[in-house]
Amino acid sequence: MTNLSSHWTNETLKQQIGQMIVVRASGHLFDQQIRYPTWEAPNAQLHHWLQTLNLGGVILLGGTGAELSLRTQQLQQWSKTPLLIAADIEEGVGQRFSGATWFPPPMALGSIAKRDLGQAIRCATQMGVTTAQEALSIGINWILAPIVDVNNNSENPVINIRSFSNDPEIVSHLATAFIDGAKTYKVLTTVKHFPGHGDTSTDSHLDLPIIPHKMSRLAEVELVPFKKAIEAGIDSVMTAHLLIKAWDEQKPATLSKKILTGQLREKLGFEGLIVTDALVMGGVANYASSEEVAVMAVEAGADILLMPNNPEKTIEAIYQAVESGRITSERIEASLARIWHAKQKTSTTFYSFDNQPLSSLNQLSQPRAKQTVTHVLQYSGEKGGNLPLKSKYRRRNLIVVDDLLNCNFLDRQTPAVIIPERLGYNLQLVDENTLNFVLEDNRKTLLQVFVRGNPFRGNAGLTDRAQKTYKKLLKYKIVKGLIVYGSPYVKDWFLSETKVVKENLPWVFSYGQMTEAQNISCNTLFGLSEISCNLKDTFL
Repeated sequence: MTNLSSHWTNETLKQQIGQMIVVRASGHLFDQQIRYPTWEAPNAQLHHWLQTLNLGGVILLGGTGAELSLRTQQLQQWSKTPLLIAADIEEGVGQRFSGATWFPPPMALGSIAKRDLGQAIRCATQMGVTTAQEALSIGINWILAPIVDVNNNSENPVINIRSFSNDPEIVSHLATAFIDGAKTYKVLTTVKHFPGHGDTSTDSHLDLPIIPHKMSRLAEVELVPFKKAIEAGIDSVMTAHLLIKAWDEQKPATLSKKILTGQLREKLGFEGLIVTDALVMGGVANYASSEEVAVMAVEAGADILLMPNNPEKTIEAIYQAVESGRITSERIEASLARIWHAKQKTSTTFYSFDNQPLSSLNQLSQPRAKQTVTHVLQYSGEKGGNLPLKSKYRRRNLIVVDDLLNCNFLDRQTPAVIIPERLGYNLQLVDENTLNFVLEDNRKTLLQVFVRGNPFRGNAGLTDRAQKTYKKLLKYKIVKGLIVYGSPYVKDWFLSETKVVKENLPWVFSYGQMTEAQNISCNTLFGLSEISCNLKDTFL
């Protein structure tokens, strides 16, 4: 590869601005596989953008690890300038791309840290090592993790168990451990969402949350992990679409020069990449036109604009802002320099994307990674009541998920289905839209609830309708066993219902929802195997 820094000086201003844009694309290879057409351009459009706009990068979602290995090569070949290829892989590569390692949510590590901080740090470090190794093996060079939001609001609908903890010190320790582990490989890491999205009850994907805290509170809680991550050498910081009244009463953090330049750059001394959260999110998309939002973000100090609504119009708007003098050419050059420096740190700059060997796929789901997943699940899980659950006739395995059309952790052969089936339980699978029908069946029931905070969900735990249904199931003594996967706040709600405790109902809780979590939880509930929680006897 040629020297990109000198190369960019020969590009037009619009092509230089293109380096500041990262667009969303499907991880699948073919257009008919695209799941989110509103955000993911078809291949012809994407090819055109990469060849003519000189875009800086792509953020991917969907597909298998094997597909990603081919997809990232394809995208790099379409672009004349090496791309930053990013993914939201806060829980490992397997969270987004099947076949790779999917770790339990960060809060599982936080729960371990409350009992054994050293053990949790070792797990977080290994999580960082594995995530970076697997990401790089399939062509991802920019990890949009770890989250350093301090989730001290149980009603937080979007961060929730994506956070390590409600304790800023635990968050700091585990986030820096993840960063240290990821540094083993030439990938970029990111902390998010600056200056802290943990204490909100509004999802910024849908609307603009307001943080009313004073500067002293921000310094004592929200900013602590960001400071530690900067000291640990984090490569990039993602902004939050939040209104922080103590710093700027008018503009969301993503669009505020007072916050991105004044606080993050000047006060905290961060010199790496500032990347916006997705600009299609309601937290800023509702603030102004998409073109004006992009210009304001650059004015504020952002280097990378993530998922603008239309990259061509975005580039044109920033170009016109420079031509008119609203944005200086020096401001663009500063971002280009940081982008160039970031690309030098990855294997992107001098990596050959031709004929990537299939042997790279052997890096996915290695034994040590699987062992880490199992140990974190075992050591962070909880159980209670009169275990094990004794089998009886006329049994129902009632599985409740948020959305049956978006449920990548269940299929016919997953343990939550197959283990109860082998014990004589008949499956009933429902979601929020079909939950009312479960009351028509009075068979003795194993209730398995898969629920967690997620973007666009709009709710941190159980809806009012779900709570009413579960209360009736408990009241009529239909539920004979309970497994909750995901949110500890949902588990706490069930335990607060007197019927669970009073009747000594056998229950199991797991932070994870993946196959390994289901296997451990079902085996624990039915007493099918003995599970050890002693991590110190293994590699840790």
